[in-house]
Amino acid sequence: MSDTCYCNDEPTDKIYNDGPMTYVPAQSTPSATPNRSFSPAPRRSAQLGPSTLPRRPGLSPRTSSLSVGSLYGSTESLPAAARIPNGSSLKHELGSSPTLDVPDPVEVLQSIIGPLPGPEGADAVSNKPPALVEDIDFGELSLEDYANVSTIGAPDLPEAHVVEDFEKEKDRFTDLHKSILACDEVLKSVETYLTSFQADLANVSTEIESLQNRSSELNNKLQNRRAVEKLLGPEVEAITIAPAVVRKITEGAVDESWVKALEELEQRSRAIDTKTKEGKDIKAAQHVRPFIEDVSNKAIERIRDYVVYQIKALRSPNINAQVIQQNSFLRFKEVFAFLAKRQPDLAENISQAYINTMRWYYLSHFTRYKSALEKLNIHAIDQNDTIAAESGTKRGGKSAPHDAFSIGRRLDVLRTSNDAAMPSFAAEENKSAHYLEAPFRAFNLALVDNACAEYSFLTEFFSKQPFQTTNRRFNEVFQPVFELGKALTKQLIGNSLDALGILACVRLNQHFAFELQRRKVPVAEGYVNSTNMLLWPRFQLVIDSHCDSIRKATSALSGKPAGSALSLTSSPSAGQTTAPHPLTQRFANFLQSILALSSEAGDDEPVSNSVGRLRNDFEAFLTKLSKGISEARKRQRFLYNNYSLVCTIIAETEGKLADELKGYYLERREALDIE
Repeated sequence: MSDTCYCNDEPTDKIYNDGPMTYVPAQSTPSATPNRSFSPAPRRSAQLGPSTLPRRPGLSPRTSSLSVGSLYGSTESLPAAARIPNGSSLKHELGSSPTLDVPDPVEVLQSIIGPLPGPEGADAVSNKPPALVEDIDFGELSLEDYANVSTIGAPDLPEAHVVEDFEKEKDRFTDLHKSILACDEVLKSVETYLTSFQADLANVSTEIESLQNRSSELNNKLQNRRAVEKLLGPEVEAITIAPAVVRKITEGAVDESWVKALEELEQRSRAIDTKTKEGKDIKAAQHVRPFIEDVSNKAIERIRDYVVYQIKALRSPNINAQVIQQNSFLRFKEVFAFLAKRQPDLAENISQAYINTMRWYYLSHFTRYKSALEKLNIHAIDQNDTIAAESGTKRGGKSAPHDAFSIGRRLDVLRTSNDAAMPSFAAEENKSAHYLEAPFRAFNLALVDNACAEYSFLTEFFSKQPFQTTNRRFNEVFQPVFELGKALTKQLIGNSLDALGILACVRLNQHFAFELQRRKVPVAEGYVNSTNMLLWPRFQLVIDSHCDSIRKATSALSGKPAGSALSLTSSPSAGQTTAPHPLTQRFANFLQSILALSSEAGDDEPVSNSVGRLRNDFEAFLTKLSKGISEARKRQRFLYNNYSLVCTIIAETEGKLADELKGYYLERREALDIE
């Protein structure tokens, strides 16, 4: 048996044979650090152990490169951080590890067994014997006995001291050998772990590559599916109907969401019809079409029930039709358009039912309103209120006092910004006296407001129907009301000689015509024109009555100086002043009122002709009346004062006709030679 110590794969300076132990000094010079502290751990590059140990296949010869920590923790497993990079081999890692700074084995042995004997001290180690004894005779002794005998027999030999020191440190070398073996086991486990880890990394790499290939394949499938979805998505969406939509149409309440569901159903139906017209034979569309027809029929049934229920609600007492029109009809006008498209005959019947109901509704309400307005106390202006009528004529009955020739505050009915009509209960309870334009304005203002609202509703609700059809339906609804309005106008002006009231009604009627144009309701212009045809002829008749009264007063004058009289038809006496005649005061007030009502009159109106006739008759009366004054100077003064009064009263009027009359009477006044 022989134990050999190697350092960096080279034999050390000590060799022990199975025969008598022979000390062979090393050729190399030992380390020059004799006083270094003792360390049981060998250098990283040194390896102790049997030289005959077999090496692992595939690995480089292992050295006992151990640190102090490895000697005392050889049985511990490596930490998780001690991993090698992917792709590196154990051989590469072990072969490329740097050599740690560890003590020289010779120094370690010297620190264990002490300095060598001899005068040379440590230098004697390098002195090798000249030759080795190759054949030793042990006799019958064992190697241990022979060693003991040799040691006892030769105590002075250096080998004896070495053996003794080795015996003393044998346990330490045994522990060192066990530590090395333990480290070797740890390294084996590390090698196994790293080999397994490398295999796992290879498997992971293979799996990652497989996942990458699978991901690429899935990505291609996704792109293909998106491309197909992009092409098929709109087609499928165009013909499919969600179950929630069907459930809402067939079972849900008619509200905004119901209308949206109906619109979606209509879109699907139009899409299928379009594809059919294009010649696309799609089986899915053929399968869906019967289902859509069934849902559409159910929707038509529900629309019919809903509209009929709302029409019945219009017949309820004290109901506001415009509230139902706005909240129940216009909010769901699309549903009726759907009904009209699918079932035109049914839609026409429902429309006629609505027309009949609204005709009854407006006629009943306006009949009651007309009855309420008829209860108003209206000033009675008759033959006793003509210009040339005697002021002392007494009126029968209890008529309220009034002024038939001054407009006064009656202009407020034209200038007011209040567009609210007089309520029925207010008209019934009102006990004050009014002129005829008050009930005329109240009735026609209510009529125009309701006519505009109804026409706007018909235009919007029946928007899919022709314009002529809407106008026909409007006339069917409001024709009875128009007749009622014309009857009221005839009743107000039939026996009245209130020219100012009739002219005020003409101006109100023109205002209503402008309002109808502003609201774009041309269909009611027929009523406005027919009302004008009632007012203007009556106005002409009233002016004729005033002219007749003046002519009668003129004919009653003698045209010659006569005695004094106080009547309108008498001539001023010689002792009287040249003050204006009372008829001039009435004529000037009446003329100023007509001009105030005609400030914006057009040239095509009959007012100018009426005023001209009235002016001529008045001048004829005034001229004949002046002839009753015998003195020429007083006669001119009398005419001058009368013309001056007329000019003063009409001076504040505006308009084209007013300017013409003011200029005319100024010329007449200036033509008189008055000093």
